[in-house]
Amino acid sequence: MKNRTIGVALLGLGTVGLGTYRVLKAQRGEMIYKTGAQLLLRWILVRNKEKAAAKVDEPELITDRFDDILNDDQVEIVIELIGGTTVAGEYIEAALRAGKHVVTANKDLIASDHGRLMDLAKENGCDLMFEAAVAGAIPVIAPLKQSLAANHLSEVMGIVNGTTNFILTRMEQEGMEFGEALALATELGYAEADPTADVEGMDAARKVAIMASIAFNSRVSVEDVWTEGITKITADDIRYAQEMGCCIKLIGMAHSDGSSIEAYVAPMLIPKRHPLASVNDSYNAVFVRGDAVEDAMFQGRGAGELPTASAVVGDVFDVARNIVHECNARISCTCYKHLPVVRMEDVYSRYFLRVEVEDRIGVLAELADVFARHLVSVDQIIQKQRPISLQPSETRQESCASKAGQGSLCTQAESELPGTEIVVITDVVREGAFRRAVQCISDKKGTRRICSIIRVYTSDERMKAEGNRR
Repeated sequence: MKNRTIGVALLGLGTVGLGTYRVLKAQRGEMIYKTGAQLLLRWILVRNKEKAAAKVDEPELITDRFDDILNDDQVEIVIELIGGTTVAGEYIEAALRAGKHVVTANKDLIASDHGRLMDLAKENGCDLMFEAAVAGAIPVIAPLKQSLAANHLSEVMGIVNGTTNFILTRMEQEGMEFGEALALATELGYAEADPTADVEGMDAARKVAIMASIAFNSRVSVEDVWTEGITKITADDIRYAQEMGCCIKLIGMAHSDGSSIEAYVAPMLIPKRHPLASVNDSYNAVFVRGDAVEDAMFQGRGAGELPTASAVVGDVFDVARNIVHECNARISCTCYKHLPVVRMEDVYSRYFLRVEVEDRIGVLAELADVFARHLVSVDQIIQKQRPISLQPSETRQESCASKAGQGSLCTQAESELPGTEIVVITDVVREGAFRRAVQCISDKKGTRRICSIIRVYTSDERMKAEGNRR
């Protein structure tokens, strides 16, 4: 057993690549006992050899030629940590065609090309592992494919972006507005210089596509995932959520009733009693519901050099075990179903709506009438007692300008009227009907502006939704 050596190549020496190099070094003394073989790092592919050589203890491993790796018959496992979809995709495909097993953390590529790459791996008798592509150190992919395989899963939801969770936590705990919390996240290194993919929900959408495909055994692409970010969440929304016994989290949601799949990313009011409500700062968590396991949750660091490297090297060890026991590709693509993804307008949910209107008699009755005409069931309507002042005049102009963008102009007389805030909590309703009702309210003469629309999670919403459908 001690004579078995497996060659490994590392593509990329960025944050996660360097972490992977360090974890592999730290594990050298125990690899033989954990995998049945010794893993030998033979190559590290980089763009700048001189810069990379200064980061490692074995500069002789550095190369800038992928052919060095592709033509090395002793390299059996390729670890792709370059990122992106173009060059990384070419390298992964070439490695699989050459009969080399691949471990990657590339969520962009897996979310967009998962099915084809898994089929290619199977054709060549190779493993393609990507645990680190979803939630860093948190084991999610392997449990969904293996430990929970005996379940019919109905729901996989989670906090799968640490940047947005840190921002929302600061907004809740310190009363910050979004811009302040984002600036702090950037200063502390939680947010990238360009945080768009995180704060607009695109990063989470890729992870939802991957989890939904595996959980429901049917391919879901990132284009199928409806995506909303947190840029419109305000400190007022956070305060309202707290008054309701909730917090606001950016949730990646995937649900299936066995005949179709719902997949979306959106801010959501989560009851404080829900396990996800206590997941704060940069931590991630994934909540799973199945017919046999009932409820389970996985929580931990969702990103970072060593946490992500932990998942990468864990996959490498798994591949090594398969090589030793000659059982590679034993778990290939599990997407054997072809379930349709529900259009977002046909998804059922509860909603929190905050709207600013003229402070006058009859305004509540008008809102209730709009909802009734659009078949939107309302759980409660709350009119806040504090009036909303539109002073100074610039604020009046901004409010009118906002309304003008929705197809209605404020007159000078209207802009001078006092305003008040109304909060509506709906029952479980169809999104399309709710959106049409909101548009009708927005167009009404007495509406100043739609302040917020946020989904509300309830544990029994699926049962209620089925009742609505019938």
